[in-house]
Amino acid sequence: MGVVLLFYLFAISVSAYGDIGVNIGTDVTNMPSPTEIVALLKAQTIQHVRLYDADQAMLLALANTGIRVIISVPNDQLLGIGQSNATAANWVTRNVIAHFPATNITAIAVGSEVLTTLPNAAPVLVSALNFIQSALVAANLDRQIKVSTPHSSSIILDSFPPSQAFFNRSWDPVMVPLLKFLQSSGSYLMLNVYPYYDYMQSNGVVPLDYALFRPLPPNKEAVDTNTLLHYTNVFDAVVDAAYFAMSYLKFTNIPILVTESGWPSKGDSSEPDATLDNANTYNSNLIRHVLNNTGTPKQPGVAISTFIYELYNEDLRSGPVSENNWGLFYANGAPVYTLHLTGAGTIFANDTTNQTFCVAKNTADNKMLQAALDWACGPGKVDCSPLLQGQPCYEPNNVVAHATYAFNAYYQQMAKSTGTCDFKGVASVTTTNPSHGSCIFPGSGGKNGTGINGTALAPSTNSTSSGCLPQYYNGGCFTSSVILALLLSVLVL
Repeated sequence: MGVVLLFYLFAISVSAYGDIGVNIGTDVTNMPSPTEIVALLKAQTIQHVRLYDADQAMLLALANTGIRVIISVPNDQLLGIGQSNATAANWVTRNVIAHFPATNITAIAVGSEVLTTLPNAAPVLVSALNFIQSALVAANLDRQIKVSTPHSSSIILDSFPPSQAFFNRSWDPVMVPLLKFLQSSGSYLMLNVYPYYDYMQSNGVVPLDYALFRPLPPNKEAVDTNTLLHYTNVFDAVVDAAYFAMSYLKFTNIPILVTESGWPSKGDSSEPDATLDNANTYNSNLIRHVLNNTGTPKQPGVAISTFIYELYNEDLRSGPVSENNWGLFYANGAPVYTLHLTGAGTIFANDTTNQTFCVAKNTADNKMLQAALDWACGPGKVDCSPLLQGQPCYEPNNVVAHATYAFNAYYQQMAKSTGTCDFKGVASVTTTNPSHGSCIFPGSGGKNGTGINGTALAPSTNSTSSGCLPQYYNGGCFTSSVILALLLSVLVL
């Protein structure tokens, strides 16, 4: 699910327009390859991403895509970088200079929620920022690439009313020099904003509608009695609390970049509001809110660019069920839910069409692909006539391409039912439309042939027979059963 991100000025300053990006976590079973991830980003027109590290393969895959990338110094590398200018310089050489400008790196996030999750590293946090910045200056990249560090919003105390908010005073020895650094370098305060947790931890004080950006009647809006500003959602209140907390320390011109925000789509019995509908509502409304450039009550019209947490469900994360269910997509590329973004402008590609396709895995064994292709074009009752020589989908004439067409045709005619894109493990779901040239795949709005209704189930991992003799793949000819079917159709006509 992606939005066209208008981060044209992001490398130098915060854009005049709000932009939407996504975080890419990797605690995923069967994590897609970097090239598969980039294919999904392109298919969803996602133009801005945040990585939690500086994975070399991912940076190479992102090269020459134009996608704007925030890379990260992981927390486990923070102490070394914060204690050594040379270590920081080596990190920048290896992870930035080696890839920029082919890979459009726009910012470096140094650590993540260090003050609240790794307090022993807090004394070197600002040193780490300065050392990374010095390396960028030496490479003449400091104007193109900004340096900051993401904070949990929990470092803000008394966040409502926002005008009374202030940072935890115990962190003043870190926050004051940190804000000075951000101000002098023209960077921004990175903040993780999670209305879901504010709602969950409020013991019923925060209404669900207020957390989800749902419209509120005027008498239900939260009012800051000091400023008389009206707040219609938790997100704006938290962002404004950060503005006020900075102004309390005499910093008034540092913009805010929301590095994480989202809502889980599933939870355990203690998380009844972690649902598909609420996740959809929150993220859809968040995207619309950011793209409308309404700003916040304290800073109306000032863009609050935001990164949704997150691209994929991370099933390997420990903790409650919700920890595994923040993603917009499953690892196979299928959307977790369809965003409701009508009228929000250019938006994620799956918001209205929810298009998914079934494709053959490039790494699959050719014999297994052949057997599955035979099954699809035989017992699977797929119309494979577009694959005949001289027909639109004959080229490229190889088993992967032909199997992809047949697998997808079966998947579509079975209404994308669970288990219909497996074929003994040689197929996977994707949101990337595999149509090419005049070969229009079923499910993409056009057709090359007519589907045949059937109730056969695609061969699963446990099945042992393709159901059809592998008499064809010899340059793309068909199984005898398909040829017979085609001959019969001609005779009938």
